[in-house]
Amino acid sequence: MLNMQSLKNLITLLRPHQYLKNLFVFAPLFFAFAFEASIIWHTLAAFILFCLIASAIYVFNDLNDVAEDRTHPTKKYRPIASDAVSKQTAVFLFLTLSLVALVVAYFFQPALFYVLLIYFLINIAYSLGLKHVPIIDIFMIAIGFVLRLFAGNVFLDQPLSMWIIIMTFLLAIFLGIAKRRDDVLLQQQGHSTRKNIDGYNLEFINATMVLMSAVIIIGYIQYTISPEVMKRFGTDYVYLTGIFVILGILRYMQITFVEQKSSSPTRVLIHDLFIQLTIVAWLVSYLLIYFFAAQ
Repeated sequence: MLNMQSLKNLITLLRPHQYLKNLFVFAPLFFAFAFEASIIWHTLAAFILFCLIASAIYVFNDLNDVAEDRTHPTKKYRPIASDAVSKQTAVFLFLTLSLVALVVAYFFQPALFYVLLIYFLINIAYSLGLKHVPIIDIFMIAIGFVLRLFAGNVFLDQPLSMWIIIMTFLLAIFLGIAKRRDDVLLQQQGHSTRKNIDGYNLEFINATMVLMSAVIIIGYIQYTISPEVMKRFGTDYVYLTGIFVILGILRYMQITFVEQKSSSPTRVLIHDLFIQLTIVAWLVSYLLIYFFAAQ
């Protein structure tokens, strides 16, 4: 019989806090201002299916990394590495979640099925070896974020904006390289980390983060002053929302370089009030400019 502790271990294995990443599924809906009830419900279904397939990948990754995780200062407490969840149970979870997500997606929306399948396959490849290849590992993570956009866009009668794709890809690389910085620090302290960390050092990571932060800010400003956006909004004031993008980037760099707590972007988002308020302010300013311009 499943007791509360066993249930807690299973939930931990699925990493529900990582579902925040899947909110990118709603980004195409938000930027297209497509708030019809049917589209919202369909996108919510896509979000749920993406959460299922993502959890399946996390289980597979933990199964594949169990020996490595047991030598890591924090990952050794993961359910499989600590033997809180058996490998047999984990395999069952992986197969069940994968099949449910893919089969339901196929009958719900074939285009969504193909997006999920691609995400599933590239993440299996990532877990089996590509995550140990420096730079390629970060790009694989970034592609996963872009696929979330395509998953949310299958219900919209318009192509996905190149600006959304570019900005999401750049932001994912920025967050991914910040996460690798934490692994480099652990390695310098004598802890066992990922094999690919030998391809990184603080000088390279710091320079890359500075470069990516600049590109993200410039790219976002270019987006806000593009003819496409100014025509859709009916105003040239969208660039003002860039204030909050700059604030958010600077705060994340402060967390990374000063506080040295960038090991998990999702946990930063959950616990950092500054980041939360910045995101809310950006959303509110974006919507206010759009609705006031439409008056």
